[in-house]
Amino acid sequence: MLQPKPPRHRGIYLLPNLFTTGAMFAGFYAITAAINQHFETSAVSLFIAMVLDGLDGRVARLTNTQSEFGVEYDSLSDMVSFGAAPALVMYLWVLSSLGQAGLFAAFVHMAGAALRLARFNTQVEVADKRYFQGLPSPAAAAILAGGLWFSLESGYDPQNIKYLVEVVTIITGLLMVSNFRYSSFKEIDFKNRAPFNVAIIAMLIIAFVLAQPERVLFLMAVAYAASGPVITLVLRKRKLQSRKS
Repeated sequence: MLQPKPPRHRGIYLLPNLFTTGAMFAGFYAITAAINQHFETSAVSLFIAMVLDGLDGRVARLTNTQSEFGVEYDSLSDMVSFGAAPALVMYLWVLSSLGQAGLFAAFVHMAGAALRLARFNTQVEVADKRYFQGLPSPAAAAILAGGLWFSLESGYDPQNIKYLVEVVTIITGLLMVSNFRYSSFKEIDFKNRAPFNVAIIAMLIIAFVLAQPERVLFLMAVAYAASGPVITLVLRKRKLQSRKS
């Protein structure tokens, strides 16, 4: 006698996917703001998308509501918020004045984000959880959004830095598909107790961000991007030393 098939659960977990939807909307809003020449709003919207993107995964783990749907939905949201949105914002801000070269630079960033997300999804089960392979797309978007915000606050003429913007946009795209290792910070357990000095350092970082968000966030993103080659060289050196010993 055939056993009846168990009923399939067609619903989705609402709470983490609300954060994912919010992140995607922030990326979409960044595009619409750039179309209307509100570039500072675009930069802030991209950073809001990063915060919401960081929260959805943590909320899912804390509430035990992880799902395959959530993983796929998060990747699609990341593609909008950290792939298409930064590329279009930079193109509308200054890269369009470079013609085909500017279009190429914007596409390299967007394509790099797509390839990085696809690679991440296929390697998520076998990859070392301590590191990301290639610059994470939110960090790449943070470099562009932070640079845009910093330039606007400093009063730079976009036409005077358009070639620098083009190079940086291409570099972010290439770093996302590189083999450089970036710390995932997943080994940090926020539920355990930490030394009092850690609280002081965290307080100082928050104070610096609130005082000059455009400058501090941009420098933090650049520093994280630069950490990849350093971490990769250190890991390779350790691997060679272990082989010799």
